[in-house]
Amino acid sequence: MAATSLGFAAHGFAQSDTPVKGGTLVYLEQQAHTNLYPPAGGFYPNGGVLNQITDKLTYQNPDTLEIEPWVAESWTVNETATEYTFKLRPGVTFSDGTPLDAAAVARNFDTFGKGNKELKLPVSEVINNYDRSEVVDPLTVKFHFKAPSPGFLQGTAVIGSGLVSPKTLELPFEQLGDATKIIGSGPFVVESEVLGRELVLKARDDYAWGPAKLKHQGRALLDEIKYLITPEDSVRIGALLAGQADFIRQVQAYDEKQVEAAEYKIYAPGTRGVNNSVVFRPDNQLVADVKVRQALLHATNAKEIVETLFSANYPQATSIIAKAAQGYVDQSAKLAYDPALSGKLLDEAGWTLGANGVRSKDGKELVLTAYESLPQPQNKETLQLIAQQWNKVGVKLSVLAGDSGSAAADNLDPLKTPVAPAMVGRADPDVIKSQYYPKNRNVLQQKGGVSDKVQSFVDAKLNGLLEALASEPNRDKRLAIAGEVQAYVLDQAYAIPIFEEPQAFAGAPNVHDVAFEAVGRPSFYRVWLSPRD
Repeated sequence: MAATSLGFAAHGFAQSDTPVKGGTLVYLEQQAHTNLYPPAGGFYPNGGVLNQITDKLTYQNPDTLEIEPWVAESWTVNETATEYTFKLRPGVTFSDGTPLDAAAVARNFDTFGKGNKELKLPVSEVINNYDRSEVVDPLTVKFHFKAPSPGFLQGTAVIGSGLVSPKTLELPFEQLGDATKIIGSGPFVVESEVLGRELVLKARDDYAWGPAKLKHQGRALLDEIKYLITPEDSVRIGALLAGQADFIRQVQAYDEKQVEAAEYKIYAPGTRGVNNSVVFRPDNQLVADVKVRQALLHATNAKEIVETLFSANYPQATSIIAKAAQGYVDQSAKLAYDPALSGKLLDEAGWTLGANGVRSKDGKELVLTAYESLPQPQNKETLQLIAQQWNKVGVKLSVLAGDSGSAAADNLDPLKTPVAPAMVGRADPDVIKSQYYPKNRNVLQQKGGVSDKVQSFVDAKLNGLLEALASEPNRDKRLAIAGEVQAYVLDQAYAIPIFEEPQAFAGAPNVHDVAFEAVGRPSFYRVWLSPRD
């Protein structure tokens, strides 16, 4: 696909400091959205749309991480974090004209907190111990929890808690990939869609309820946002630099210099959650022995990976969560690159080096498999470099294409994928539970999750820590548990953290006031375009 096929003429740029109303932002996205049910917003192409068309009860300030008013004007939380009461802003409506009132908020969180099996709407990973809602009056809603849920307030600010019309929540999950069916209350509404290729959002003229503390209030400054799905990295970069696009997502580290040399801007907001990592599935006997996992952890040179493939926007990981994540504890001492120790551990585990350079035990070679993760930056190259590093200690890692038709099913089967890439962003300690707990993302593939291929692996200690993390109302105790989980995951070598993953974007010089929520999804509410020559 040539850059010129995008259909936009190149222009020069005029400089201005005064916000300009109007215009269309052309946004090139690497991947199409898959589903716009708000709890599916963790996938960045989904969240990048939901962040424009939905509002949240609360707003998490991306600089301070404080929770601020949005649709909710105020709130109270009881001492045990089992009851949350929100007073709502009057006059808020969905784009179909229906009120965003206490009943609508209750319907949203009853769905997000409990799911809907009939409609196949899953439970949100950010809501724990949910019991029920209570409509106190038209502008007051109260939520009750079966056990403490200290992460719920922050959970009302995340992309997975975007508020949609009750009419949207009547639709089955499989219909919610159609953006035209999503009715939100946000500053933009869906104008049109060519599924998988193009999405046009139009500013809502009567929008008047942005986050209370933002300087900009009222209607969005842009008239439209035009999303064009452009998978090829070189085409996105070429179109941006040719003036055919205004903003692009997924800028690879190797392209950053040419973007900046042209005086365009790189945006690399952090995701403040679980770092880009390689994880193991111990239900597979090849990685069931902790000594094998520890050996592979110490055979991994994260510094070499970061310096070879990435830039300063991708800091080397020093724990399973980012330095800016709540509850972070430096675990660098557990992550030392030490191939000699790796060899010793593999020897102790009974894996002997063969003439072909691959270790074996009881007639079986230590050959592992992983699929690349398409959304993660340079993941194929990362896994291939890890494979080279592991090969030095006699372990073979086969890296399979992420777009393979068997990838989704195989990733649920520990026998087929003993190794997998993983990361997740959220600015709350609950993000660790989201990653590892069997009922959530279950990246270790414990028994009790969605996969029916797991034979027996369960780590009751880990699960107990994760449950405590999600249920401890005392902040200091909760952060201490977060530290304990980080140490335990690395002591068990369930994960090898590689780098802190940003979301990397680039924008033209005439694009102003781009903002990002706390884990790197863009907000175009305040964006304006200065004139092009």
